[in-house]
Amino acid sequence: QVQLVESGGGLVQAGGSLRLSCAASGRTFSRVAMGWFRQAPGKERENVAAISWSSGATYYTGSVKGRFTISRDNAKNTVYLQMNSLKPEDTAVYYCATASKVWVPTSTLQYDYWGQGTQVTVSS
Repeated sequence: QVQLVESGGGLVQAGGSLRLSCAASGRTFSRVAMGWFRQAPGKERENVAAISWSSGATYYTGSVKGRFTISRDNAKNTVYLQMNSLKPEDTAVYYCATASKVWVPTSTLQYDYWGQGTQVTVSS
């Protein structure tokens, strides 16, 4: 089992920044990658970014490229999502998740464990 705990969400004005954190514990040794997803009301869960735990290679969906940065701290077993130039359309519940099989995992089906989510609200 892997436990994931997100933090760092909140309310911010458009153009502002937030940094999300996701601390992993438990049986994390089989982890290949970690990713951040988001889900807005009435929409499907969307892969925002992913990072290879071994190489540090990253993936971003088009709408966040140049604004969001995913990073990891191996010693702390933590992955971060730095979100800059936030827009109202970034408003969603953000989830972190771990994948143990493939790189780059972009589908929810490729992820094994999920955090509880943290709300990000961007006001216009």
